[in-house]
Amino acid sequence: MTLQQLKYVIEIVQCGSMTMAAQKLYITQPSLSKTIAELEQEMGISIFHRSSKGVTLTEEGTKFLSYARLVVEQAELLEQTYKHRQPIRRVFAVSAQHYAFAINAFVALVREYEQDRYEFSLRELRTHDIIEDVRAMRSELGILFLSKFNREVLLRILQNYDLEFVPEFTAKPHVFVSRSNPLAGQTSVSRDDLRAYPRLTYDQGVNNSFYFSEELHSTDESPKSIIVSDRATLFNLLIGLDGYTISSGILSSDLNGTDIVSLPLESDEEMEIGYIHPAGQPLSPIAQRYLEHLRAYIAGYRSQ
Repeated sequence: MTLQQLKYVIEIVQCGSMTMAAQKLYITQPSLSKTIAELEQEMGISIFHRSSKGVTLTEEGTKFLSYARLVVEQAELLEQTYKHRQPIRRVFAVSAQHYAFAINAFVALVREYEQDRYEFSLRELRTHDIIEDVRAMRSELGILFLSKFNREVLLRILQNYDLEFVPEFTAKPHVFVSRSNPLAGQTSVSRDDLRAYPRLTYDQGVNNSFYFSEELHSTDESPKSIIVSDRATLFNLLIGLDGYTISSGILSSDLNGTDIVSLPLESDEEMEIGYIHPAGQPLSPIAQRYLEHLRAYIAGYRSQ
């Protein structure tokens, strides 16, 4: 086993395919496949499942990857210390549901490292894909919420994948509407108030399930329903169609402007928002710093 082989494994996981990893590593795909096969034979395990759609980690491969990352990071620290090289490239990835505060924390993290070398990733994804990202270790953290409705199902899925949910804060449900929406002047809204307006929700793809929904009260019947795939489209439709979406209530004027307002929703539900990560594995210093920025943003928002 060599340090180079471990770096190859990490790159394959980040790319999701042998072909893309080989291109980034400037080697041929057959050469990369052969190197990984030799490593698997030496270790006596199968690190990857291979299919026409790409490669995914096996259960043994997931555990192997955590050790590989630890070894590679320690080796880079040694080289930086004793070879007087330029600072090591810091790598961090987080996958999240469509939350502005997740982006604000990411922005603060990147600004903190702007004089350093880094490769950071922020992916706003469907709920199932967030879980898959963290399970396959493409992301160190996944940001999502639990509620009375989805808690049992999602926690069971996380347990099956050996992932842990760590709560960060609890939010009362709100709705986002445009300032021109007739509801915007109310101090709160009921679910009956919303029936006359288009409901906007995020697409959950082939894994669509009420339990994977990013919005509370996903089982409520709505005569007008629009499904979108990105936050920019959702906010444009909130304004253009007088639509609404159910949310945590935490807005960012820096990212979303001032045309959207947040109104409390009369509901007995709550959103327990937190992060998921592989159970029993310590967070990297960068992941810990990201969470510190997230907590600081939430605390600052609530103090306004």
